[in-house]
Amino acid sequence: MKTRTLTAFYTTVILLAFVLFLLFPARYLQCVRDGVSLWAVSVLPAALPFLFLTGLLAGTPLFARLARWLAPFFRLFGISGTGGCCACLSMLSGYPAGARTIADAHARGALSKHEMLRAAALASTSGPAFLVGVAGAAMAGGAALGWAMLCAHFSGVLLPVFLLARFAPKEKETRTIALPSPANVPQSLSSSVLAVLTVGGAVALFYCFGCMLSDLLSPLPLPEEVDSVLVGLMEMTSGCARLLAAPTALHVSLATFLVTFGGLCVLLQQWTFLAGTGVPLGKFLLVKLAQALLAALLAYPLALGCGAS
Repeated sequence: MKTRTLTAFYTTVILLAFVLFLLFPARYLQCVRDGVSLWAVSVLPAALPFLFLTGLLAGTPLFARLARWLAPFFRLFGISGTGGCCACLSMLSGYPAGARTIADAHARGALSKHEMLRAAALASTSGPAFLVGVAGAAMAGGAALGWAMLCAHFSGVLLPVFLLARFAPKEKETRTIALPSPANVPQSLSSSVLAVLTVGGAVALFYCFGCMLSDLLSPLPLPEEVDSVLVGLMEMTSGCARLLAAPTALHVSLATFLVTFGGLCVLLQQWTFLAGTGVPLGKFLLVKLAQALLAALLAYPLALGCGAS
């Protein structure tokens, strides 16, 4: 019964989107164009260089050395040094780089099945380029708010995984396996471009779906914050742009929630890489929700401290 209900809901949503495209093609084609522009301006400059560089870095001897050095610290989170390196690359580069590095490490046997959920949750972050450069400086008009969001975001991501590790079964050993070097630089560049194009397609489509959702909800007397969060749960960047156009402490807190949870668009980007790793989707979403709620709570006082009203 539950499966049939979910299938019926899924089918209804697809048909509704299809009908809206047919009835209002000019409106939603423009939304797709706006989504492509949003990706090109806000996501592409921050994502492509880091995807390329992290792809190269993950195949160097330095990655294996860092894994050994970081192993004692990340053992607190129930993951190996390799998983910790993946998390660090995500914190520097963003969700796609983290998820792709986790998938590559899993494919090469560098991560055990017991640590996959925790490693994937830690390597599921935005990076400074987006939070400080885009969300803070460009959207909110001040890098200080971006730094506040970044601190809350990283703290919110780390603490639930630390607590989760306290209840996880202990492994007899944690492995640190060196990853082989990539075949060549052109191959790394090609895979990075394909990955960032996948991200662009997801942003454009889910930006459009967010517009559809906003249009359907427009007759309802919803507060602007609720409408922005609902749109952001579809496509995170557009929801943040709406909230941070008037960056009160509440808006910064809600935007931090969206960035940490990711929304359907970011989750789809991550699951493109994580689907074959054995990470349980339901548990992954629950951990992401806990991380997002904690990050939002931490962001509110930090935003007040930065002068937000």
